[in-house]
Amino acid sequence: MKKIQIYEPWFFFLFGLFHLHRIWGLFDREAYADFWLEVMTEKGVIYYSLMGVLALLCILGIITFWRNRRQNYWWRWIYLFGGGYVLFDLFAIAAGVRFWHELLLKMFDTSASYWNLLWSAFILMGGASLTLSILLFIKQHKQARKN
Repeated sequence: MKKIQIYEPWFFFLFGLFHLHRIWGLFDREAYADFWLEVMTEKGVIYYSLMGVLALLCILGIITFWRNRRQNYWWRWIYLFGGGYVLFDLFAIAAGVRFWHELLLKMFDTSASYWNLLWSAFILMGGASLTLSILLFIKQHKQARKN
């Protein structure tokens, strides 16, 4: 039987909130870009805390996908592809992969004409993730009442 694990709605809730914080970037490009470039350059407590939580959530999601491979919900594919991407992103940042660093610098170029489009896409992804988390909380509650 398919079962939503207790942590799964929280997974999408946290990722949704993380992506929604990017609204800040639409209102104050300079402060947003400065903050994140400093976090990624300094690699202090915020960096390692955030990277640790993100890596843990991604690994947990990928494990959940593989453990339930015969009876997966459609949204668990997000763990595999999204989690794989985020783990690569975290590795590339931590390892200082040159082309990735250059890509990040372009993403945080506050004079770029694509700034609003880029960060709005992340915000929409955050909204979708948050919406999915709410639907999973509801579905999880219904499953618990059935049992």
